[in-house]
Amino acid sequence: MLLTDTHTHLYYETNDAKRAGLIERCLKNNIKRLFLPNVDSASIPLVLSLTEEFPDLCYPMLGLHPCSVKENWADELDFIYKSIEENKIFAIGEIGIDLYWDKTYLSQQKEAFKTQIAWAKKLKLPIIIHCRDAFDEVYQILQEEQNDDLKGIFHCFGGTLEQANKIIEVGFYLGIGGVVTYKNSGLDKVVEKLSLDHLVLETDAPYLAPIPYRGKPNESSYLLVIAQKIAELHNTDIEKVAEITTRNSKLVFGV
Repeated sequence: MLLTDTHTHLYYETNDAKRAGLIERCLKNNIKRLFLPNVDSASIPLVLSLTEEFPDLCYPMLGLHPCSVKENWADELDFIYKSIEENKIFAIGEIGIDLYWDKTYLSQQKEAFKTQIAWAKKLKLPIIIHCRDAFDEVYQILQEEQNDDLKGIFHCFGGTLEQANKIIEVGFYLGIGGVVTYKNSGLDKVVEKLSLDHLVLETDAPYLAPIPYRGKPNESSYLLVIAQKIAELHNTDIEKVAEITTRNSKLVFGV
């Protein structure tokens, strides 16, 4: 069995011993593919260092997180693009729009999102979308930008069945994480109606730990819990969930 965590911030753990423990528990649980998104220019060295240390386990993705779009967003984009030119990466991300905390930079978030979509098309890379309280804004841009070169993952999906189908229709996979285990999230009712062919797994560690770890730091080894929950929702075994979602991740990332 081979499981893929398509979205983890493992590099946030800078203590060598603790990070080694996180990786050891991943391997023990057959989670042997970890895709790492940065969030800004400062996090790029952390991502690249970890992927260089574990090249058979970790895969880098670079982009400007919408919550990192501030006054200096244009300079951030310039720096990130130079880093993309200098390093082999597997996706542009995480990018998108986040209106949960602050709407001040909405226009800049949209512009940064479109700019990075253009990078992805040019470089033939998938995009990893962060969307919080901004589905309509993100979906509109995806419709405008849609073509054969635009693909990727709608990270940390937690929306309705209607929204899920809209995302699938524009050619994207849905990243399903710990929220699917939360009793009142409603995501379980959506996921059970979706084909596994449209899903990939993720943790978003250290955030959004699944039950029974909710409220504690998340880690990629907990992907096993998420996969088991999806297996239960689909009345199948975890091996099938692992097989299909890992296959989907390979279709997205090309590796």
